[in-house]
Amino acid sequence: MGQPETGRPEAKPTRPGTDVAAITATTTRRHTGPTPSRPATTTAPGATSGAPGRRPRATPWLALVALAYALAQFVLVVPPLAHALGWDETVYVSQYDPRVPAAFFSAPRSRGISFLTAPFIAATPSVLVLRIGLTLLSSAALYAAFRVWRPVVGARTTALAALLFAGLWITQISGPQAMPNLWVAFGAVAATGWFLRAMTGGEPRAGRWLAGCVAVTALVRAPDAVWLALPLIATALFRHRRTLPYLVGGLAVGLAQWVAEAYSRFGSVRNRLHVSSATEGDMGLHLNFDHAWSSLNGPLLCRPCTVTLDSPGLTLWWLALPLLAAAALACAMRERRLLPTTLPVAVAAALSVPYLLMIDYSAPRFLLPAYALLALPVAGLVTRLNSRHALVLAGLLIAAQLVSQATVLTQATESAALTNERYRAAAADLRALGLRPPCLVSGPRALPIAYDAGCDSAQVDGNNLSTTVAGLLDRAAKVPTALLTGKGQRPPHYARDWTPYPLHHTRGWTAWLAPAGPQGP
Repeated sequence: MGQPETGRPEAKPTRPGTDVAAITATTTRRHTGPTPSRPATTTAPGATSGAPGRRPRATPWLALVALAYALAQFVLVVPPLAHALGWDETVYVSQYDPRVPAAFFSAPRSRGISFLTAPFIAATPSVLVLRIGLTLLSSAALYAAFRVWRPVVGARTTALAALLFAGLWITQISGPQAMPNLWVAFGAVAATGWFLRAMTGGEPRAGRWLAGCVAVTALVRAPDAVWLALPLIATALFRHRRTLPYLVGGLAVGLAQWVAEAYSRFGSVRNRLHVSSATEGDMGLHLNFDHAWSSLNGPLLCRPCTVTLDSPGLTLWWLALPLLAAAALACAMRERRLLPTTLPVAVAAALSVPYLLMIDYSAPRFLLPAYALLALPVAGLVTRLNSRHALVLAGLLIAAQLVSQATVLTQATESAALTNERYRAAAADLRALGLRPPCLVSGPRALPIAYDAGCDSAQVDGNNLSTTVAGLLDRAAKVPTALLTGKGQRPPHYARDWTPYPLHHTRGWTAWLAPAGPQGP
C-alpha cells in the first residue's frame, strides 16, 4: 500500500493556498533537486554520515512503531490466545478449514478474513501458527497503511499517528485475531491517503492503489466499504472527478463476491440486506453511544449490552478524541490546508454511523477504523506544538495513555482466553462422551464448540438461525448430536427426552445427547 522509507524530513504545513496545491507542494518536493533558494544539504564538519554531500539517514520511526506493535502482540496477546479461537473467529476460519465442516456464515459477514486465514489453516491446524502469521501481517499492514500518508503530512506525524492507533488495547488484541474490523481500519487509512495523493495528479499509480485499497476493504467487510466510499465519492464529485473511476471501480470489484453470494444464497441483494438487518437486530435509528461507552474496556462483544463501564478513568481518551479532532480542524482552517485534515475526520464519521446510530449493541472493535483515521489529525495537532513545555506535557500524556491501554489489554486477553478455553474444554468433554465426526452440535454456544470438536453446528433460533426443529431432529436421527445448555437451563421441548451430561470446566454447561447419538460412560 505504501512506498519504501526515503528519509525525507518532516513536511511543513503550507500556508496560504488551496488544499490541492498544498498537497502537491508537499508531494513534489520529494522529486526536486537543489535550487538557488534551497541549496543541497551538505554534511557538516565532524558528521559521521557516508559520502560527502549526502544527507544523514533519518530514524525510521514508522518502522519502529510497527516493530513495537508486533512485539506487544507477541508478548501480551499471542501467549494467552495461542490455543483456542474465539466465537466469530471460528466462523471465519472454518470456511476453508479442510478438517471440519464450515460453520453457518450469516448474511452480514464478508469473506475477506476467511480468504486471509485460508493459507495458514490449510497448512496446519495450529492456532499458534495462525496467531503468529496474523501478528506479522497486521504489523506490516500498519506500516503500509500509515506509510501512504508520509508525503501528505510528513514522517513525524505519520509515525505518531500509527503509535496512537497501535497503542490502543483493542488494536493490539485484534492484530493476532481472525476478525475484520482492524483490516477495515488499515484499508480505510490507506484508501483515504491514496485518494489525497491521487488528487495531486503527480502520481500516476495513486489511482490504482486507491482502487485496490477500496476493493480489499470491500472484500473484508462489504457494508463498511460503502460507508468508506461515500465521503470519498462526495469529495471527488466536487474537487477531483478523475478519481471517481478508481473509487467506483474498486468498490465494484470488491463487492462482486458479496453480490454474487447474495444472489446464490439469498436470491438478491435486497433479500441479503433484509436478512442482514434482521441478524443485526433490525437496523434503524438506534442511538448507541451509551453502549459504545459502556463496552470501551470490554467485553469483546456486548450483546445484549448490560455491562457497566469498568475503570472510567482509563477511557478519558475517548471523550477527548472528538475535542482533539475539532482542535485539529480549527488549526487546519487557520492554515488554509483543510482537506488533509477534514477528509480523515469525515471518513471516520461515516464509518462510525452504523455502529453509533443504527444498531443496539456494541463491541470495542467496531470503531477501530474511526480511531485509525482520527489518529492522523490528532497526531498533526501534536507535531504542530512549538513550546518545549507543551511537547513534554504531550509526551507524558501519550506515555500515560499507552500504559493505561496495556492495563486494559491484560484484563481483556485474560477474559478472552478464559472464554476460549471453556469452548475448548466443552469440545474435549464431547469427544470424551464419544461424539465423533460426522456429528452435530446445537445450542447457544454451538459454533465455537462444534469447531473444536470437529462437528457441524446448527441453530434453530437466534442470530445464527440455520435450520428448523424438524431439520435438526432429522439430522439427530442420523448422526451423533448434542444440544448445549447453560447453567440451570432446561433443554427445549423437542430435546426433553435426551440424556444430560455435565461438561466439566465449563461453569455448569450441560450436553444433552440425542437418543441416536453416543451414550455416556
